[in-house]
Amino acid sequence: MTPDTQLGTWEVFMQSKPGANFIHQGSIHAADREMALQNARDTYSRRGEGTSIWVVPTGAITASSPDDKEMLFDPANDKIYRMPTFYTIPEGAKNI
Repeated sequence: MTPDTQLGTWEVFMQSKPGANFIHQGSIHAADREMALQNARDTYSRRGEGTSIWVVPTGAITASSPDDKEMLFDPANDKIYRMPTFYTIPEGAKNI
């Protein structure tokens, strides 16, 4: 059996401008955080298109299972305050 000689895998998220959402860009290999940031910058922002980068060890990400969809994404219809369907919008109100 051949030993695994690759560096750790990191997931890269970039923010295009201040206040924007971070978007997953892809994965890179790196030995530590500093190397991960440098590799992410070199790989995904060579033209200065981002304002901030997050790097996260792949093993630190926990994902839900599609089988948990109903439990996690139940619309909670019994909690009417979550959906403002009972408010009346004043006539002439803009941008609501």
